[in-house]
Amino acid sequence: MPYAILSVSDKTGIGDLAAALHARGWTLLSTGGTAQAIREASVPVTGIGEHTGFPEILGGRVKTLHPAVHAGLLARPTVESDVRDLERHDLKPVGIVVVNLYPFRETIARPDTTLAGALEQIDIGGPTMLRAAAKNHPFVWPVCDPTDYERLIAAIDEGGDQDEFRRALATKVFAHTAAYDSAVAGYLRGSKEEGDAGGLPEDLMVSLSRVQSLRYGENPDQPAAFYRVSSGPPLGIPGLRQLHGKDLSYNNILDLDGALLAIAPFLGGDQSACAILKHTTPCGIAVGRSPAEAYRKALACDPVSAFGSTVVFSEPVTEAVAEELAALFVECLVAPGYAPPALTILRQKQNIRILKPDEDTRFGSHSGHLAPGLDLRGVIGGVLVQGSPAPARPSDLRASGATVATTRAPSDAEWEDLAFAWAAVQSVKSNAILLARDGAAVGIGAGQMSRVDAAHLAAHKATAAGFDLEGLVLASDAFFPFRDGVDAAAEAGVTAIIQPGGSKRDAEAIAAADEHGISMVFTGRRTFRH
Repeated sequence: MPYAILSVSDKTGIGDLAAALHARGWTLLSTGGTAQAIREASVPVTGIGEHTGFPEILGGRVKTLHPAVHAGLLARPTVESDVRDLERHDLKPVGIVVVNLYPFRETIARPDTTLAGALEQIDIGGPTMLRAAAKNHPFVWPVCDPTDYERLIAAIDEGGDQDEFRRALATKVFAHTAAYDSAVAGYLRGSKEEGDAGGLPEDLMVSLSRVQSLRYGENPDQPAAFYRVSSGPPLGIPGLRQLHGKDLSYNNILDLDGALLAIAPFLGGDQSACAILKHTTPCGIAVGRSPAEAYRKALACDPVSAFGSTVVFSEPVTEAVAEELAALFVECLVAPGYAPPALTILRQKQNIRILKPDEDTRFGSHSGHLAPGLDLRGVIGGVLVQGSPAPARPSDLRASGATVATTRAPSDAEWEDLAFAWAAVQSVKSNAILLARDGAAVGIGAGQMSRVDAAHLAAHKATAAGFDLEGLVLASDAFFPFRDGVDAAAEAGVTAIIQPGGSKRDAEAIAAADEHGISMVFTGRRTFRH
């Protein structure tokens, strides 16, 4: 009778599979809890220890690592020497391996997991059996996914070589074990003491699981899908739960990424914050005493561009906010929560996609990076890797070492607006200039090829929105390479500037600011967002 090894962590469907195999004449071998589950299904099963003649030892750490298992898995019935070896040592060929691995990823997702606890959930025998079976898949069925059980039985009943299905099972096994190893490597890398080893890893493994297929990518002729990091719980965008609306598109997901980045500096602050984004960059961002006030101030920056936008809030959406949002075409709305009356109002709009974090999911931008502490971006033929940026929060500005470079220091009101503007500009695409007053952006220049053009664009947008330009502050995501940017700021009515500094021509920029009576603060930190 043919032999099948069943040893699974996820017991879904294992009783039915065991019964179906037994009915077809297979002898079942199993371990521990799987054997118990099979017996509870009233199906005969033989323990691995009985089959190998060697008991499980080391508390179950060693049970399937035995020639009676692996010779049976790796033997090729078409190779005479393999058949003779089995006969000489009285070993039996194994035709099916059904294994899914210890719940390592689920274990490390728990905040109270220790390193010792995680190490105990690193499966050794399971991956070894799966890989052996997958290597020998022309003769062994390698199964790691419970959704394949029914198809396995159907293939056995159909007979024939079933080469295509066997190869598909083997492909899935190697992807499964690679993802498992990636999760282990990622955890061990992330569990190092702060500063240990330093730098970036020489070999970086990132395992991704598909969240959903998308209708298309940035354009209709591009196929697309959305993946999340396989290790640990869903974070960032995969950790958002959609409450209403059509499926997310590729561009929606990109805009949500920009939204989480934009709102991150304002989470946990003493004011409500709102950002309105188009094409991954803010067209309005503001803080206020309530979500409704923050939304009104953000919308005032560029109400024309806000059409078809993604809107994000730092606090739950109130009924008052929902009533105002109902007048605007919004593609996506994301917030930590929603008042029940607000949801009732918003759900009347069929096309809006409403999202919130799942329970226990951290809300913000830096929870969803592809690897602990790392930010990855694909390019043609490769991947760029960098350390994850920390959001520059408004409350951190003075404590972060910002220095006044000009003769005139900012007033208290200017300091407050500079702190807001510096937190807000980091989510704007480079070259980035943001004009602000009273905790709100009033003009944004994004994605320009020169910084002075970004300054002119920000002033133009502020004028078009009807703002008085006198008394504005300006934030620049990188230094001014020439004084022309400062001159453009002065022409627009700016009285205070915040920028990283560090240009060879800083002295010229400082002199220009002094000439115009502008106070200028250097942060020492660039916040490019290409």
